[in-house]
Amino acid sequence: MIWTGFDLLKKYVEQGVADQKLIPEDRKKLLKKLALRIHKNLVKEKYAEVIFICTHNSRRSHMSHLWAQLAAYYFGIKGVRCFSGGTEATAINPRAVQALVNAGMIITELEGGSNPVYGVSFPGMADEIKVFSKRYSDPPNPVKDFHAVMTCSDADEACPVVEGALSRHAIKYEDPKKYDGTGEESVRYAEHSQQIAREMLYLFSCV
Repeated sequence: MIWTGFDLLKKYVEQGVADQKLIPEDRKKLLKKLALRIHKNLVKEKYAEVIFICTHNSRRSHMSHLWAQLAAYYFGIKGVRCFSGGTEATAINPRAVQALVNAGMIITELEGGSNPVYGVSFPGMADEIKVFSKRYSDPPNPVKDFHAVMTCSDADEACPVVEGALSRHAIKYEDPKKYDGTGEESVRYAEHSQQIAREMLYLFSCV
C-alpha cells in the first residue's frame, strides 16, 4: 500500500496486526469461518461481497465495514467489496466518525442533513468510499450472493435469515452507545475501533 499522507493510519494498522494475539480463540474461530467463505467465493467468482449489519447502521456496522475494506487492501486481496446496513436507517454517529478519524482515516462530510453522507479516503485509492446510514437491502448494497455479518445482538435476533445471503455470520460487538455523554466516551469508542480493526485485519490475514 502507498501510505503517503497516512502515517498515523499506517502505525494504527501495524499495531492492529501486532495485537492479534489479544483476540480470544472463540473469536478467531468465528473469523476463520467467515474467511473460508470469502476465500471460496474469491476462488470461484473472483470477487466476494460482505455486508456488516446492525440495527441502526450508525456505529459498529460502519466501523466494521471500513476496517474490513482497509484490511482487504492491506493484504492485497483483490475483488473484496464491503458494505454496511441496518434493519433500519438512522445516521452515522459522529462519535464513531471521530474514532475513525483519530485512527488516521481521512473522512469528510459530503452532504449534511439528518443522515449525512461521508467520504472516506484510503491509502492509494483515487476515489473516496461514500458511507451513510441505510437498510441492508438499500442501494448501493448488493441484494444477492453476499456474506452477511451481524454485528449486534438485536440485528442477529431480528434477522435469523438474511434474504439473498450466501452465508450468515454472527460476529457481535458491544454497543459503545451506552458510553455516550459520559467521561468514558472517547476512550470506549477508541477501544471499539481498535478491537474491530485488529479482528478485521485477522480476518483478511486468514483469507
